Amino acid sequence: MQDEEFWAARFEEHRPRLRALAYRMLGSFTEADDAVQESWLRVSRASGADVRDTGSWLTTVVSRQCLTMLRSRATRRAEPLDTHVPDPIVASGDGTDPADQEVLADSVGLALLVVLEALDPAERLSFVLHDMFAVPFDEIAPIVDRSPAAARQLASRARRRVRGLSPAGPRDRRQQRRIVTAWLAAARGGDFAALVELLHPDAVLRVDTGGAGSKLVRGPAEIAGQAVQFRAGGALAQIATVNGAPGILALDHGLLRSVLAFATRDELIVEIDILADPRRLAMVELAG
Repeated sequence: MQDEEFWAARFEEHRPRLRALAYRMLGSFTEADDAVQESWLRVSRASGADVRDTGSWLTTVVSRQCLTMLRSRATRRAEPLDTHVPDPIVASGDGTDPADQEVLADSVGLALLVVLEALDPAERLSFVLHDMFAVPFDEIAPIVDRSPAAARQLASRARRRVRGLSPAGPRDRRQQRRIVTAWLAAARGGDFAALVELLHPDAVLRVDTGGAGSKLVRGPAEIAGQAVQFRAGGALAQIATVNGAPGILALDHGLLRSVLAFATRDELIVEIDILADPRRLAMVELAG
């Protein structure tokens, strides 16, 4: 049996990975930190006498806590899923500066997280553990209380939902930056035609204000119309790195007013996710 000091040291070694896991599971840094902290309390009360693989054990503990939180969230969620935008990972640069590399290394597209929000908790957990953290289905099965074959099916169903948004594929960052830069220029100039040309026919705009202003807008013309109305007011709009890809920040006297994340397909913008909730923006940490 190891003492609490031993497990505290092991837990700190694994904390970055556990937090990244919880973030992907929950899409919220506050909830991810809560899940990791609650997991530590559980670990500190356990003897750990029969633990053979510390990393796998800690992953299981955190995963079980995240699953409990996801199931609880499903019963009490107040805001509609179609306008909810997960917490973004933001760097104030464009991702080419070494200061942004930690953000890029620990990021997953915001559009993918939006899709994960709509999954059944067991599907989300199975997909995240297997496809993002290479956890075998034999280890996932007891967490979701299924057989390994059933856990594989859960991940497969989730994979079909997120097809085309997988973080595993290479990203053409130069192309994405060119598209986002063109969008910013057209929005600033109120160039409706240029905005429409940048949008995919199936484009979606999701705005999360944390209140009545939240909206879901579909179609190039409708989205371009919204963008023309948005000139960032007196804010300074600038290119940034949002969840590993070029995005836009709107800053007003040093205060973050909104974060825009973009997903592209066929060299066109297929999704724009905007977080404009003042309460949550106040908790966003800017790297770089």
